[in-house]
Amino acid sequence: MLTQHFPALLVVVPLIAAPLIVLVRRSLPSWIIALLATAATFGIALSLLDRTLAEGTLSYAMGSWAPPLGIEYRIDAAGAFVAVIVAAMGLIVMPYSRVGIAAEVRNEEHYLYYALMMLCLAGLLGILVTGDAFNVFVFLEVSSLATYVLIAMGRDRRALMAAYQYLLMGTIGATLYVVGVGLLYLETGTLNLADMATRLPMASDSRAVLAALAFITVGISLKIALFPLHLWLPNAYAYAPSPVSAFLAATATKVSIYVLMRYFFSIFGESAVFDARATGAILLGLSLAAMFIPAIVAIFQHDMKRLLAYSSVSQIGYITLGISMDSVDGLMASAMHLFNHALTKGGLFLVLGGVVLRCRGASFDRLAGLGQTMPVAAFAMVVGGLSLIGVPGTAGFISKWYLVSAAIHLGQWWLVGAVLASSLLAVIYVWRFVEVAYFRAPPADHPPPGEAPLSMFVPALLMIGGCVYFGLDATWSSEVATRVAEVLMNSRSGGQ
Repeated sequence: MLTQHFPALLVVVPLIAAPLIVLVRRSLPSWIIALLATAATFGIALSLLDRTLAEGTLSYAMGSWAPPLGIEYRIDAAGAFVAVIVAAMGLIVMPYSRVGIAAEVRNEEHYLYYALMMLCLAGLLGILVTGDAFNVFVFLEVSSLATYVLIAMGRDRRALMAAYQYLLMGTIGATLYVVGVGLLYLETGTLNLADMATRLPMASDSRAVLAALAFITVGISLKIALFPLHLWLPNAYAYAPSPVSAFLAATATKVSIYVLMRYFFSIFGESAVFDARATGAILLGLSLAAMFIPAIVAIFQHDMKRLLAYSSVSQIGYITLGISMDSVDGLMASAMHLFNHALTKGGLFLVLGGVVLRCRGASFDRLAGLGQTMPVAAFAMVVGGLSLIGVPGTAGFISKWYLVSAAIHLGQWWLVGAVLASSLLAVIYVWRFVEVAYFRAPPADHPPPGEAPLSMFVPALLMIGGCVYFGLDATWSSEVATRVAEVLMNSRSGGQ
């Protein structure tokens, strides 16, 4: 049956679409191919999530070579959950891109944009399904190389510098990761992640394993943009084309967070990482710094894209805070916030892309009076901002509530105060937009009142509407996030 090959097809479909688009080389057919590929990918991802929730971990042997000798694709509820987020964002960005890239990407490069988006999508999904440590590196580089070029496609000359900065930081992160994998291979003699997990307990006290943990943690933290390794992110988000900013904000760092959770709980083992080391305390300190310092920096930004970028660094701190708690409740809160932040920040960048198209910029001077000239877009930005704050009735509130509950269960009441205090900082930078949009007059050269084109407007409003829907009814997301946390915690012995 075709469904048996879904783990491979999840990667193969966008991977085949990329060269097809290059062969076509025309904008409209390229967009159609990309749209069909993302729709098929989303359907496959949903099917895999449903199967993993019902059946458990799925194993797919490439070329019928049984693991660990052959390459294995291995996907469980955690990987499938993140795959759905990535595939859904790809599907939403494609119709948005038809008009969204017209003003930000040169016409002769449109087909390259769609091809690179397919490669980026294939790379991110490959990271989630592969059961081989080295192939994680390969897919990481596939997605990263595509991302560097996508960022550089922005018409602002600073986009080239942003891409180059990301390339340097990304290369360092990937190098550290592959060094760590090499050390693990020396100790275990295998690259298969499930096999590696069963062999590592016999070498858990080895200095090479400890060094591998350090290399992999720092390397992946660079990809996550965990404070203070975040310096590439603000410029990358600010100067990339708007659809690229939205896609990356909702997917790239989330996939890297999944890799970190996978190594911590499934490969090295929860006790080796948290009980015998100071990893939890270090991650807790960095998470708290991420929650506060970038949020303070965001308050003083004068460009909405940069404000949202620094906000992303701050929100990543909430996700890693849940990981540092080393509990099912904490992991569940992390999985919830991973989903809710992807929804919220992806929606905000999509709305902002339409505003940039109409207002010819994302600076506060260009956004002045937006409540009068683009009232629906301005209101959507406010709703997304409320979700960032964690106001009841929004998705952001749900994940912060679970995070606070996890802290209470551990008796860490001071963490509750930290979450509330950092949320107040979000109130300040969201208020900065409200002040500009509703209490300042539009610039003299502002275009006539009107919203963004429907092809951009509808996907953006769907995302913002999702922030409200999953804030009012979090049944599905909380159930899946709970299953994700249980799978990760229960797989620390390598059994899942």
